[in-house]
Amino acid sequence: MIRPTRPDDTPALVALAEGTAVFKPHELVALREVLDDYHAVHHREGHRASTLERDGQVAGFAYHAPAAMTDRAWYLYWIAVDRRFQSLGLGAELLRHVEADIASKSGRLLLVETSSLPHYEPTRRFYLRRGYDLACTLPDFYADGDDLVIFRKRMDNLAHSSMTSA
Repeated sequence: MIRPTRPDDTPALVALAEGTAVFKPHELVALREVLDDYHAVHHREGHRASTLERDGQVAGFAYHAPAAMTDRAWYLYWIAVDRRFQSLGLGAELLRHVEADIASKSGRLLLVETSSLPHYEPTRRFYLRRGYDLACTLPDFYADGDDLVIFRKRMDNLAHSSMTSA
């Protein structure tokens, strides 16, 4: 079940992100701040936080928001699945949920930023397998040898294909 994220989910979501062993300590601090800001203000500005439950446990989450000063572009800022639930298709389920939400709001484009470090290779393959294009790589963005990798997917094509297949 995917539901809106509640304020009392924050500790579990931060712990889940930490348990993936992918995020750096400062990213975990940022996640807590993002969730606090979401509940305080950003939910009223179109930001969306979703929590996935499996067997009554928090198993994953996603956070997406409109990209400021664009024509219907969105960012997927966070997506993570608890290590105990990985490889069960839950990440894909969360991503489809995000895409459907954006398409329902006439979103045009979804952007995802990630790292070029080796331990992010499964993440990069995840997006490629789900129809995302590698838009660009910005060398040494996060640190020397750690490039910013940006993926993109057209949402208007997604909305059109779902309407024609209905």
